Amino acid sequence: MQFYVPLLAAVAAAGGVGALAFILISGFRPKTAGADEVPVSAPAPQRRPVGERVAGRVPAGYTGWIARNIVLAGRPAGWSVGRTLLAKPFTALPIALLGWFWVMLDPAPWRILVTILFVTIAFFVPELLVYNRAVKRQQEIDLALPDTLDQMTISVEAGLGFESAMSKAATNGHGPLADELVRTLQDMSIGRPRRDAYQALTDRTKSPDLRRFTRAVVQADQYGIAIADVLKVQAGEMRLKRRQRAEEQAMKVPVKVLFPLMFCILPVLFIVLLTPAALNALTTFN
Repeated sequence: MQFYVPLLAAVAAAGGVGALAFILISGFRPKTAGADEVPVSAPAPQRRPVGERVAGRVPAGYTGWIARNIVLAGRPAGWSVGRTLLAKPFTALPIALLGWFWVMLDPAPWRILVTILFVTIAFFVPELLVYNRAVKRQQEIDLALPDTLDQMTISVEAGLGFESAMSKAATNGHGPLADELVRTLQDMSIGRPRRDAYQALTDRTKSPDLRRFTRAVVQADQYGIAIADVLKVQAGEMRLKRRQRAEEQAMKVPVKVLFPLMFCILPVLFIVLLTPAALNALTTFN
Protein backbone atom coordinates (compact mmCIF):
# COMPACT_ATOMS: atom_id res chain seq x y z
CA MET A 1 0.00 0.00 0.00
CA GLN A 2 2.82 2.39 0.80
CA PHE A 3 4.24 1.75 -2.66
CA TYR A 4 1.08 2.84 -4.48
CA VAL A 5 0.36 6.02 -2.51
CA PRO A 6 3.29 8.04 -3.98
CA LEU A 7 2.46 6.69 -7.45
CA LEU A 8 -1.18 7.77 -7.18
CA ALA A 9 -0.08 11.14 -5.83
CA ALA A 10 2.31 11.68 -8.75
CA VAL A 11 -0.31 10.65 -11.31
CA ALA A 12 -2.92 12.90 -9.68
CA ALA A 13 -0.50 15.82 -9.65
CA ALA A 14 0.36 15.24 -13.31
CA GLY A 15 -3.34 15.11 -14.19
CA GLY A 16 -3.99 18.31 -12.26
CA VAL A 17 -1.16 20.08 -14.06
CA GLY A 18 -2.52 18.90 -17.41
CA ALA A 19 -6.02 20.14 -16.55
CA LEU A 20 -4.61 23.50 -15.46
CA ALA A 21 -2.67 23.74 -18.71
CA PHE A 22 -5.84 23.06 -20.70
CA ILE A 23 -7.73 25.78 -18.82
CA LEU A 24 -4.97 28.36 -19.29
CA ILE A 25 -4.24 27.55 -22.92
CA SER A 26 -7.91 27.48 -23.94
CA GLY A 27 -8.36 30.94 -22.48
CA PHE A 28 -10.98 29.91 -19.89
CA ARG A 29 -11.58 32.49 -17.19
CA PRO A 30 -14.08 31.82 -14.39
CA LYS A 31 -16.72 34.49 -13.95
CA THR A 32 -16.56 36.40 -10.68
CA ALA A 33 -19.74 37.19 -8.81
CA GLY A 34 -20.87 39.61 -6.12
CA ALA A 35 -19.21 42.94 -5.60
CA ASP A 36 -16.56 42.22 -8.22
CA GLU A 37 -19.11 41.96 -11.05
CA VAL A 38 -18.88 44.68 -13.69
CA PRO A 39 -22.19 46.34 -14.65
CA VAL A 40 -23.49 45.60 -18.11
CA SER A 41 -23.42 49.24 -19.10
CA ALA A 42 -19.80 49.70 -18.05
CA PRO A 43 -17.09 48.62 -20.51
CA ALA A 44 -15.33 45.44 -19.44
CA PRO A 45 -11.67 45.94 -18.54
CA GLN A 46 -9.33 44.74 -21.24
CA ARG A 47 -6.94 42.18 -19.84
CA ARG A 48 -4.14 40.67 -21.86
CA PRO A 49 -4.23 36.89 -22.15
CA VAL A 50 -1.81 34.94 -20.01
CA GLY A 51 0.13 33.79 -23.08
CA GLU A 52 0.72 37.35 -24.27
CA ARG A 53 1.94 38.41 -20.84
CA VAL A 54 4.35 35.47 -20.80
CA ALA A 55 5.57 36.31 -24.31
CA GLY A 56 6.25 39.89 -23.21
CA ARG A 57 8.80 38.66 -20.66
CA VAL A 58 10.71 36.49 -23.13
CA PRO A 59 13.52 37.87 -25.36
CA ALA A 60 12.23 39.22 -28.65
CA GLY A 61 14.59 37.11 -30.73
CA TYR A 62 13.27 33.91 -29.18
CA THR A 63 9.62 34.85 -29.63
CA GLY A 64 10.37 36.01 -33.18
CA TRP A 65 11.84 32.60 -34.02
CA ILE A 66 8.73 30.86 -32.66
CA ALA A 67 6.44 33.27 -34.54
CA ARG A 68 8.34 32.62 -37.76
CA ASN A 69 7.95 28.86 -37.35
CA ILE A 70 4.23 29.28 -36.69
CA VAL A 71 3.90 31.24 -39.93
CA LEU A 72 5.86 28.61 -41.85
CA ALA A 73 3.67 25.91 -40.29
CA GLY A 74 0.59 27.57 -41.79
CA ARG A 75 -0.65 29.17 -38.56
CA PRO A 76 -2.26 26.09 -36.95
CA ALA A 77 -5.64 26.85 -35.43
CA GLY A 78 -5.43 27.87 -31.80
CA TRP A 79 -1.64 28.20 -31.69
CA SER A 80 0.22 31.40 -31.05
CA VAL A 81 3.53 32.44 -29.56
CA GLY A 82 1.97 32.96 -26.14
CA ARG A 83 0.26 29.57 -26.07
CA THR A 84 3.42 27.84 -27.26
CA LEU A 85 5.42 29.41 -24.44
CA LEU A 86 2.65 28.66 -21.96
CA ALA A 87 2.55 24.99 -22.97
CA LYS A 88 6.28 24.50 -22.37
CA PRO A 89 6.29 24.22 -18.54
CA PHE A 90 3.06 22.23 -18.50
CA THR A 91 4.53 19.59 -20.77
CA ALA A 92 7.61 19.35 -18.57
CA LEU A 93 5.92 19.32 -15.14
CA PRO A 94 4.13 15.93 -15.48
CA ILE A 95 7.38 14.34 -16.65
CA ALA A 96 9.21 15.97 -13.77
CA LEU A 97 6.70 14.62 -11.24
CA LEU A 98 6.85 11.09 -12.61
CA GLY A 99 10.64 11.31 -12.80
CA TRP A 100 10.78 12.48 -9.17
CA PHE A 101 8.74 9.46 -8.09
CA TRP A 102 11.00 7.18 -10.15
CA VAL A 103 14.13 8.68 -8.61
CA MET A 104 12.71 8.38 -5.08
CA LEU A 105 12.39 4.61 -5.53
CA ASP A 106 16.13 4.35 -6.17
CA PRO A 107 18.12 7.61 -6.15
CA ALA A 108 20.83 6.40 -8.49
CA PRO A 109 22.83 8.99 -10.47
CA TRP A 110 21.86 7.50 -13.83
CA ARG A 111 18.18 7.81 -12.94
CA ILE A 112 18.67 11.48 -12.12
CA LEU A 113 20.42 12.07 -15.45
CA VAL A 114 17.70 10.24 -17.38
CA THR A 115 15.00 12.27 -15.60
CA ILE A 116 16.76 15.55 -16.38
CA LEU A 117 17.12 14.50 -20.02
CA PHE A 118 13.44 13.64 -20.44
CA VAL A 119 12.30 16.79 -18.63
CA THR A 120 14.48 18.91 -20.93
CA ILE A 121 13.07 17.18 -24.01
CA ALA A 122 9.50 17.59 -22.75
CA PHE A 123 10.15 21.30 -22.08
CA PHE A 124 10.97 21.88 -25.75
CA VAL A 125 8.27 19.58 -27.18
CA PRO A 126 5.85 22.41 -28.22
CA GLU A 127 8.58 24.19 -30.18
CA LEU A 128 9.74 20.94 -31.76
CA LEU A 129 6.19 20.15 -32.88
CA VAL A 130 5.78 23.57 -34.50
CA TYR A 131 9.22 23.40 -36.11
CA ASN A 132 8.59 19.87 -37.42
CA ARG A 133 5.28 20.94 -38.94
CA ALA A 134 6.94 23.96 -40.54
CA VAL A 135 9.69 21.83 -42.11
CA LYS A 136 7.23 19.28 -43.47
CA ARG A 137 5.02 22.02 -44.88
CA GLN A 138 7.92 23.59 -46.76
CA GLN A 139 8.89 20.19 -48.15
CA GLU A 140 5.33 19.66 -49.37
CA ILE A 141 5.45 23.05 -51.10
CA ASP A 142 8.71 22.16 -52.87
CA LEU A 143 7.30 18.81 -54.03
CA ALA A 144 4.03 20.27 -55.31
CA LEU A 145 5.51 23.31 -57.08
CA PRO A 146 6.60 21.63 -60.38
CA ASP A 147 3.21 19.96 -60.94
CA THR A 148 1.40 23.19 -60.11
CA LEU A 149 3.53 25.12 -62.60
CA ASP A 150 2.76 22.49 -65.26
CA GLN A 151 -0.97 23.00 -64.68
CA MET A 152 -0.57 26.76 -64.88
CA THR A 153 1.48 26.46 -68.08
CA ILE A 154 -1.21 24.35 -69.74
CA SER A 155 -3.92 26.80 -68.67
CA VAL A 156 -2.00 29.85 -69.95
CA GLU A 157 -1.24 28.16 -73.27
CA ALA A 158 -4.96 27.34 -73.54
CA GLY A 159 -5.76 31.08 -73.42
CA LEU A 160 -6.35 31.85 -69.75
CA GLY A 161 -4.75 34.76 -67.95
CA PHE A 162 -2.10 34.25 -65.33
CA GLU A 163 -4.41 34.91 -62.34
CA SER A 164 -7.08 32.65 -63.84
CA ALA A 165 -4.51 29.92 -64.38
CA MET A 166 -3.31 30.32 -60.79
CA SER A 167 -6.91 30.16 -59.55
CA LYS A 168 -7.57 26.97 -61.51
CA ALA A 169 -4.37 25.33 -60.24
CA ALA A 170 -5.18 26.34 -56.66
CA THR A 171 -8.77 25.10 -56.96
CA ASN A 172 -7.83 21.76 -58.48
CA GLY A 173 -4.86 21.24 -56.17
CA HIS A 174 -4.66 20.48 -52.49
CA GLY A 175 -2.09 20.98 -49.80
CA PRO A 176 -0.16 23.96 -48.45
CA LEU A 177 0.87 25.34 -51.86
CA ALA A 178 -2.75 25.48 -53.03
CA ASP A 179 -3.72 27.22 -49.79
CA GLU A 180 -0.98 29.81 -50.24
CA LEU A 181 -2.02 30.48 -53.84
CA VAL A 182 -5.63 30.95 -52.75
CA ARG A 183 -4.54 33.42 -50.09
CA THR A 184 -2.42 35.31 -52.65
CA LEU A 185 -5.42 35.57 -55.00
CA GLN A 186 -7.55 36.82 -52.12
CA ASP A 187 -4.96 39.50 -51.35
CA MET A 188 -5.06 40.69 -54.95
CA SER A 189 -8.87 40.57 -55.05
CA ILE A 190 -9.14 43.03 -52.15
CA GLY A 191 -6.92 45.54 -53.93
CA ARG A 192 -3.44 44.63 -52.80
CA PRO A 193 -0.80 45.29 -55.48
CA ARG A 194 0.39 42.21 -57.29
CA ARG A 195 4.01 42.75 -56.35
CA ASP A 196 3.13 43.07 -52.66
CA ALA A 197 0.93 39.96 -52.80
CA TYR A 198 3.78 37.92 -54.29
CA GLN A 199 6.20 39.32 -51.72
CA ALA A 200 3.81 38.29 -48.94
CA LEU A 201 3.66 34.81 -50.49
CA THR A 202 7.43 34.43 -50.29
CA ASP A 203 7.46 35.83 -46.75
CA ARG A 204 5.03 33.12 -45.61
CA THR A 205 7.35 30.42 -46.91
CA LYS A 206 11.06 29.78 -47.08
CA SER A 207 11.12 27.79 -50.32
CA PRO A 208 13.89 29.12 -52.57
CA ASP A 209 12.16 27.65 -55.64
CA LEU A 210 8.92 29.49 -54.89
CA ARG A 211 10.86 32.69 -54.25
CA ARG A 212 12.63 32.31 -57.60
CA PHE A 213 9.32 31.69 -59.35
CA THR A 214 7.62 34.76 -57.88
CA ARG A 215 10.64 36.91 -58.72
CA ALA A 216 10.51 35.68 -62.33
CA VAL A 217 6.77 36.43 -62.54
CA VAL A 218 7.28 39.95 -61.19
CA GLN A 219 10.09 40.63 -63.66
CA ALA A 220 8.03 39.23 -66.55
CA ASP A 221 5.14 41.52 -65.61
CA GLN A 222 7.50 44.48 -65.30
CA TYR A 223 9.32 44.00 -68.61
CA GLY A 224 6.42 42.61 -70.65
CA ILE A 225 7.81 39.10 -71.16
CA ALA A 226 5.37 36.38 -72.22
CA ILE A 227 4.23 34.64 -69.06
CA ALA A 228 3.76 31.31 -70.87
CA ASP A 229 7.48 31.16 -71.69
CA VAL A 230 8.38 32.04 -68.12
CA LEU A 231 6.12 29.31 -66.74
CA LYS A 232 7.52 26.73 -69.14
CA VAL A 233 11.12 27.53 -68.20
CA GLN A 234 10.34 27.64 -64.48
CA ALA A 235 8.46 24.33 -64.60
CA GLY A 236 11.41 22.63 -66.32
CA GLU A 237 13.86 24.01 -63.76
CA MET A 238 11.64 22.93 -60.86
CA ARG A 239 11.36 19.38 -62.19
CA LEU A 240 15.14 19.24 -62.59
CA LYS A 241 15.71 20.50 -59.05
CA ARG A 242 13.20 18.00 -57.66
CA ARG A 243 15.04 15.18 -59.41
CA GLN A 244 18.37 16.45 -58.09
CA ARG A 245 17.01 16.60 -54.54
CA ALA A 246 15.78 13.01 -54.85
CA GLU A 247 19.20 11.89 -56.11
CA GLU A 248 20.88 13.77 -53.24
CA GLN A 249 18.68 12.01 -50.70
CA ALA A 250 19.44 8.66 -52.32
CA MET A 251 23.19 9.34 -52.09
CA LYS A 252 22.83 10.08 -48.34
CA VAL A 253 21.26 6.69 -47.63
CA PRO A 254 24.57 4.71 -47.35
CA VAL A 255 25.92 7.24 -44.85
CA LYS A 256 22.72 7.11 -42.78
CA VAL A 257 22.73 3.30 -42.81
CA LEU A 258 26.37 3.13 -41.65
CA PHE A 259 25.68 3.93 -37.99
CA PRO A 260 22.94 1.30 -37.37
CA LEU A 261 24.94 -1.19 -39.43
CA MET A 262 28.10 -0.73 -37.35
CA PHE A 263 26.51 -0.56 -33.91
CA CYS A 264 23.33 -2.65 -34.23
CA ILE A 265 23.57 -5.21 -37.02
CA LEU A 266 27.24 -6.19 -37.18
CA PRO A 267 27.68 -6.88 -33.42
CA VAL A 268 24.68 -9.22 -33.42
CA LEU A 269 25.96 -10.89 -36.57
CA PHE A 270 29.37 -11.41 -35.03
CA ILE A 271 27.81 -12.88 -31.89
CA VAL A 272 25.70 -15.32 -33.90
CA LEU A 273 28.61 -16.41 -36.12
CA LEU A 274 31.51 -16.41 -33.65
CA THR A 275 29.81 -17.72 -30.51
CA PRO A 276 29.56 -21.37 -31.73
CA ALA A 277 33.20 -21.28 -32.91
CA ALA A 278 34.35 -19.85 -29.57
CA LEU A 279 32.40 -22.48 -27.62
CA ASN A 280 33.86 -25.26 -29.76
CA ALA A 281 37.37 -23.89 -29.23
CA LEU A 282 36.88 -23.75 -25.47
CA THR A 283 35.53 -27.29 -25.44
CA THR A 284 38.46 -28.55 -27.53
CA PHE A 285 41.17 -26.90 -25.42
CA ASN A 286 39.56 -27.97 -22.15
